[in-house]
Amino acid sequence: MAFLKHISSEQSSDKELIAAFKQTKDINYLSSLYQRYMDLVFGVCLKYFKEPERSKDAVMDIFTELHTKLLQHEVDNFKGWLHVLARNYCLMQLRSPRNLKTTELNPGFMHSEQNTHLNGEAFEKEEHLNQLAQCMEGLPEEQKQTVELFYLQQKCYNEIASITGFEWNKVRSYIQNGKRNLKLCMEEKQINFD
Repeated sequence: MAFLKHISSEQSSDKELIAAFKQTKDINYLSSLYQRYMDLVFGVCLKYFKEPERSKDAVMDIFTELHTKLLQHEVDNFKGWLHVLARNYCLMQLRSPRNLKTTELNPGFMHSEQNTHLNGEAFEKEEHLNQLAQCMEGLPEEQKQTVELFYLQQKCYNEIASITGFEWNKVRSYIQNGKRNLKLCMEEKQINFD
């Protein structure tokens, strides 16, 4: 594949750089590709972390993660895929135990003498959210991406088509199928947990 050695990063499309990286494992191709979207990744990180320094660190961590993830996935729309990867990275960082803030409870702060515990409903909601997260991970990548954009980021079909590069009808189909698969998965998990 001699043509890969002569590929010009500035003139190459995202797909060409991805193909060159996958074939040669040369980090320079990945670096050229990532530099095009570093501002996008930084913006996503800043939105979630609200700290410029932490966001800069995240941009570098995502690049490191990108090296292995890109080898594992077929990517048609790199920009949309990278946006989702960056967002998921930020969410996972925010959910990690080191980011959970705890406060010591002062017994004198309580206003009533009744035992105050989380009721069963709160635990049930938490369990449902955990089940939903597990079911989301089990969806095919296209369904997972479109469902997240539609329901979690409240994007319309046209915006999702623009971000992902999927046709409008495919977006609608992925969302409908993803929703159906999530419902089936949740029903299955409910039966297993009862």
